[in-house]
Amino acid sequence: MTPDQEELLPPYDGIKMTDVRMVKTERDAAEALAALLASDTLGFDTESKPTFAKGELSTGPHLVQLATDEAAYLFQIGASPSVEVLRAVLESPTILKVGFGLTDDVRRLRSKLGIDTANVLDLSTALRRGERNTLGAKTAVARFFGQRLQKSKKITTTNWSLPRLTERQILYAADDAHVALRVYRRWRQDN
Repeated sequence: MTPDQEELLPPYDGIKMTDVRMVKTERDAAEALAALLASDTLGFDTESKPTFAKGELSTGPHLVQLATDEAAYLFQIGASPSVEVLRAVLESPTILKVGFGLTDDVRRLRSKLGIDTANVLDLSTALRRGERNTLGAKTAVARFFGQRLQKSKKITTTNWSLPRLTERQILYAADDAHVALRVYRRWRQDN
């Protein structure tokens, strides 16, 4: 499907704000841990503050997103309860973590937080079907759902290290993880 054909598709109706959980307190962390550990597969992504200067190193990830079928959990790095929950979930060999373009995410989690992510499936390569290039979330949503995933460059390049994220940032980040899980479930169902 060409980019012009994708533009004609109906928009993808993403996750609702009521299904997004910002993990900020010990109680939030305990609830997130219980829900995440109860899942066989999770959608997974990270966001980092963009770098614009040549040679500037990223200090990310600043946000880690994990999604179950019902909800997305967003962990701002620096919030105290987050790292141990993330370690328990991301290092679990029994929970499959799926997402798009995860090589950099996994590398940054290891270098910044010492988390050795296990049992990860990068859908960018797994869904290729013989194509030479990796497959992104937009193309996967068009292929599997016949819908157009809108990825705003303006939101992508916002400052993810801010202590308070906007609702648009929160929904964008939650959708990144949730859509990966939805695409994975559809792919497995079809195969």
